[in-house]
Amino acid sequence: MAAQQPSTNGASGRLWGGRFTGKTDELMEQYNESLSFDRVFYAQDIAGSIAYARANVTTKILTQDEFLAIEKGLKQVLEEWRTDTFLVKKGIDEDIHTANERRLGEIIGTDIAGKLHTGRSRNDQVATDLRLWLRDELREIERYLIDLLKVVAERAQNDISLLMPSYTHLQRAQPIRWSHWLLSYGAFFADDLLRLREVIKRVNRCPLGCGAVAGNAFHIDRHAMAQELGFEGLLPNSMAAVADRVFILETMQWGSTLMMNISRWSEDLIIYSSGEFGFVRLADAYTTGSSLMPQKKNSDSLELLRGKAGRVFGQMAGLMMSIKGIPSTYNKDLQESVEPMLAHVKTLKDSLLIAARVLATLTTFPTKMAAALTPDMLATDLAEYLVRKGLPFRETHHISGRVVALAEKEEVPMDRLSLAQLQGVDGRFGPDVLGVFDYERSVEMKDATGGTSKRAVEEQIQELLRIIEEGA
Repeated sequence: MAAQQPSTNGASGRLWGGRFTGKTDELMEQYNESLSFDRVFYAQDIAGSIAYARANVTTKILTQDEFLAIEKGLKQVLEEWRTDTFLVKKGIDEDIHTANERRLGEIIGTDIAGKLHTGRSRNDQVATDLRLWLRDELREIERYLIDLLKVVAERAQNDISLLMPSYTHLQRAQPIRWSHWLLSYGAFFADDLLRLREVIKRVNRCPLGCGAVAGNAFHIDRHAMAQELGFEGLLPNSMAAVADRVFILETMQWGSTLMMNISRWSEDLIIYSSGEFGFVRLADAYTTGSSLMPQKKNSDSLELLRGKAGRVFGQMAGLMMSIKGIPSTYNKDLQESVEPMLAHVKTLKDSLLIAARVLATLTTFPTKMAAALTPDMLATDLAEYLVRKGLPFRETHHISGRVVALAEKEEVPMDRLSLAQLQGVDGRFGPDVLGVFDYERSVEMKDATGGTSKRAVEEQIQELLRIIEEGA
């Protein structure tokens, strides 16, 4: 939209009022306004305006004294927002940009305040506000994600002696360390952290000075404004700068991936905390009871983490649908990016805090974990015993399967079969074969990088800590 000065004519003194003489429908005013939600950007909007005003001293649009008056006035507006004393004028303050500029004019006079918007549009203004706000929020989310990863690393180190079954197809597979399970999600969350750092870089680029669509006609120094606002670079094309909401969409895509990983993590813990498993118990602070059944202790925190993943997926998909069909540069459809972004960011922050607190306060039950281990989970170890005697794995896999079948037929655990029975399956089993049926031995044999031996797990903890520190 074209850069306009405030007017008392036409459409009730709005920034765009000079072109219009008729009254706006009251429902349309409500439908159009965004101050009810974009007021959250008040500090970013004021910071952008101060940077823009400073740059316009160099262009000679403002004198130094005029800039100082604008800066002082905007700082007063900022304080009014911070102290909740800012008075909104219904029907005039349709968005945060209009409200701030209107109030600035009341404080310092419209003769000076009216110069602030020279060469600037709400199109590049809102894009700047969004990027500044989102950048800061994502940096806070990064800190929350790091906190979760630190809890994962600490618990993995402290609980490294605990053994439990691993699961594929939700069936018991091979013995692992509980720490190995923790670090499997630590690996997912670490990848989320690395991706987040890339997203922040793309968000943190400056659109200010691009005007409504075609750029700024007063040779404004965009690099100086970007530096003042802490941006890492400029958006190079004015049309793209005002049209772009992919940086919000990419944030939501990232957030959806994070919540997908948190949802899977939650599902595992819901299962492990059930009476049928009993591996862990959630702290009372993160559970609820039943209104009917006194014995119930429900893992509501984890169930909500799982459920809210669907909400963030929907916000992402909804924004994609809003963006996909609009023509180039700014259209009012883009206003629909703000509310889902705000809700999305809040859900991510709350979810990371809850997840970290749940894990930090979780009680483990090593005896229950160990009791879930069964000798048939060592069938692969039995096959590998024969591999070490020179047999091909495909043959030893078949031999081990016959041992499993024999144990089932005899209705005894595999480790209760006698040496004679094992040699009846294959004569190459020696007396040392009985040493295979040892869960600690099994996990320690998985010593390659990424495995579940103590050394391999400690190596993974150090790698996780390295990734955390890498971007510090």
